[in-house]
Amino acid sequence: MSENDYITTNMVLANTEFFAYENEVWLRDADGSIRQLLETDYDIVREMAEQIEVFYPKAYTALSEEYNGCLRNQSYFRFRVVCRFVRCNFAALDNVPDINASRQYTFEHINCPLRGECKYDRVICRPEFDHKLSSAEMRVMALVFEGLTEEQIGDRLCLSPMTVHTHVRNAYVRLGIHSKAEFIKYASKYSLFL
Repeated sequence: MSENDYITTNMVLANTEFFAYENEVWLRDADGSIRQLLETDYDIVREMAEQIEVFYPKAYTALSEEYNGCLRNQSYFRFRVVCRFVRCNFAALDNVPDINASRQYTFEHINCPLRGECKYDRVICRPEFDHKLSSAEMRVMALVFEGLTEEQIGDRLCLSPMTVHTHVRNAYVRLGIHSKAEFIKYASKYSLFL
């Protein structure tokens, strides 16, 4: 993915409001236009599916199992995954974007007759966020994102520079990245600290 592709994709979901109407998923774009989400909305579907897979892996696993019959057609599979995730978490039409300008999700309480009984409650519906980093790593990496050096981070958090270095190294390994530049791009793409 080129940098221009990243910038375009990064803005696709900004200030989007989803809702369900007659069992279909609809969306209101940042410009206020309303339309049905279609399988051919490749950028939206791809970006949401990637975010679900990275940050809500339990939901993604459950959705993958639910729609495994569609796996041969990847675009349709991703579309089904995204539609189900939206219906379970963003189905109400209101004036609060479900995905804000920083691309953070604002989950809604969806009135579902199976709430509390469904095996997907707290899995697909109201899913658990998983960024893969420990709380100590998150504290350190938030300061890396702000541009502080490892020594400055150590001073601020009362940690030795070696401990800070270990947290940074472990965070890179967990996220599958190799440099500060890659981390900044990753943190920006997935809105870790916004």
